[in-house]
Amino acid sequence: MGKSNVFDLLGPIMVGPSSSHTAGAVRLGAMARKILGEEPIKGTIVLHGSFATTGKGHGTNLALVAGLLGMAPDDERISEAPKIAKERGLDFVFETADLGDIHPNSVKFNLLGKNGCHVQVLGSSIGGGTIVIREINDFQVEIRGDYPTLVILHQDLPGVVAQVTLLLATAQINIAHMWVSREKKGAQALMILETDQIIDDSVLGLLRKIPRIYQALAIEPLE
Repeated sequence: MGKSNVFDLLGPIMVGPSSSHTAGAVRLGAMARKILGEEPIKGTIVLHGSFATTGKGHGTNLALVAGLLGMAPDDERISEAPKIAKERGLDFVFETADLGDIHPNSVKFNLLGKNGCHVQVLGSSIGGGTIVIREINDFQVEIRGDYPTLVILHQDLPGVVAQVTLLLATAQINIAHMWVSREKKGAQALMILETDQIIDDSVLGLLRKIPRIYQALAIEPLE
């Protein structure tokens, strides 16, 4: 039997009728915002499966937008998320699509940030408010938001991964989990590292100086 915690047994503290459709949806939006790394100003939100067919009645649309605004699952303003989004300059549209053989409570975000950053994030709400981010810009990943997380876009060359892990070891940052995926040999690759310690700005700055690293983003755990 796997490990369980109070969150698994009792469910999340939240606003809304469904942990999967509401609390999980808020967390998916919040994680997409963190991966974007800045305030979103435009978004296309593509709903899949039961998110598409029954989500509106559960407040899923409201919850996804609330997460993009940085709200937590227990925020009393979730029902006002579209109004607040308009006030903050976030322009969004909803679409529905078959996103393939994935969990029925899934969504794909196409986001544009205020400083011009763009990201595509695919994630699923798998029950009890728990989420899994499955793709970032078409790279396969598995991020649950439980750990401080490094997202590093780099060229697939020998030594890049070693330089990153050595730098983290020197900074006394322990790696809990790690994934690397790539487009093809020698092309762009995405490195995901979940760590036991928060990655501060000084470490992030050193990572960005490593040759052939195009982008490095530190994501704090979800609430």
